[in-house]
Amino acid sequence: MLTPVGLGGRILVAIPGLLVLLGIWDLCQPWHSVLRNYPVIGHVRWMVEMVRPEIRQYLLEDENEATPFSRAQRSLVYRRSKGVSSDHPFGTILDVYADDYEFIVHSMRPADDADPKSFRITIGNDQCAKPYSASIFNISAMSFGSLSPNAIRALNKGAAIGNFYHDTGEGSISTYHRENGGDIVWEVASGYFGCRDANGKFDPVKFAEQATTDQVRMIEIKLSQGAKPGHGGILPAKKVTKEISETRGVPMGVDCISPSRHSAFTTPLEMMAFIQQLRTLSGGKPVGFKLCVGHPHEFMAIVKAMLASGVIPDFIVIDGGEGGTGAAPVEFSDHIGSPMREGLLFVHNTLVGAGLRDRIKVGAAGRLISAFDIATVLAIGADWANAARGYMFALGCIQSMSCHTNRCPTGVATQDLTRQRALVVPDKAERVAHFHDRTVNALADMLAAAGLSHPDDLEPHHLVHRISTTEVRQFDQVHHFLKEGQLVRGECELPYFRDNWARARADSFAETG
Repeated sequence: MLTPVGLGGRILVAIPGLLVLLGIWDLCQPWHSVLRNYPVIGHVRWMVEMVRPEIRQYLLEDENEATPFSRAQRSLVYRRSKGVSSDHPFGTILDVYADDYEFIVHSMRPADDADPKSFRITIGNDQCAKPYSASIFNISAMSFGSLSPNAIRALNKGAAIGNFYHDTGEGSISTYHRENGGDIVWEVASGYFGCRDANGKFDPVKFAEQATTDQVRMIEIKLSQGAKPGHGGILPAKKVTKEISETRGVPMGVDCISPSRHSAFTTPLEMMAFIQQLRTLSGGKPVGFKLCVGHPHEFMAIVKAMLASGVIPDFIVIDGGEGGTGAAPVEFSDHIGSPMREGLLFVHNTLVGAGLRDRIKVGAAGRLISAFDIATVLAIGADWANAARGYMFALGCIQSMSCHTNRCPTGVATQDLTRQRALVVPDKAERVAHFHDRTVNALADMLAAAGLSHPDDLEPHHLVHRISTTEVRQFDQVHHFLKEGQLVRGECELPYFRDNWARARADSFAETG
């Protein structure tokens, strides 16, 4: 019988021989040039690359280096979600003289602190029978399938505790969304998951069955997603579990297809008819749509269809090219889709120019973490803000960038039963609620310092953008803002708006000839 010492000795003797065999293999293999020139030692390169992201994130990354969220941003969420102080000592570490630095101007006569619980927005115009009172800071679209069952449970329970809403994402309403009774915004995308027939077309009966339940507060039609606008998706058959099959209404053993466009409508006017159909089927709940702005004339075509049909959506959510996703082609994430602020400004101005802004509420989503982030979008046209990755951090996400691998180390973005057990629902639900509450409280403090009592009071001139080391401008001096009805009266002289409005037509997404 070999003793431990004897076994260890044999292993030590065998190691040189194994390295020689590895070196011979490296010299002969045709795939890796480095290994042919540097046998054995060349493997160190791959070993270092394997741990490079972790070394960079924990040891080398600058405090404010966004990759895509900086350590400072993540730490802010962690502290607020845990209910500990987010104050920091000694002053800002930001360079306040750097280009693009932004700040909110304060008042010499600060206002009394407002009650953050009053920071709500009523969504639903005169065509809506059941308006919804939403928080100004909610959970953006993330689907069951992309997120684990425990993540969905914790997000929805946190939304119930904090009295804000939870967007389902396009993966439909799962049993996990239903368990804790938090307010739901049901996102209906091109796959019509949860409301589709056997051919993948919209099924009004199945839609009505879910949309009329009390927990569903609004319906959001997804036109496009910031991280991959204009791109469909495929969930391979091997990943379509029994639960996902039942939730989405798709068969097991078959690839689950998310088309790149809707089949329920093909023109702006048909889209308005679909919105009215969903309003009726849901019992009069608010219906709107989400998009990342692409061709300007296409959105303007939708607005012209509103004017022509008389059907006015209750809300529009603007996603940006900086938005997140479980996985997307690099070119789409990096180079397709308008950034959120540009999209928000364009939509806000178009609605104002068409005389419709007072009837349609506008939300914004795209890399929003702090109260100041929320203030910036409210100042330029948004009525409320949504966040996805911020709430993921509250759940415990460490930005390991492994969402697409099913190996999320914190149990947030995985269907692996062993990994998702790391996410303890009661604890993480409290953290989700804390993150919401403390962020809204921070916004109340900022507004009071600026002499304001409510987010509705924020205007573009309250925020300032640094143009250069020696020049700053208020937001109303940086951005263009149209006047009420300018587009429909033909009085807009800004070429970008005037020319794209001329290209738009209510009966087609194609531009006029």
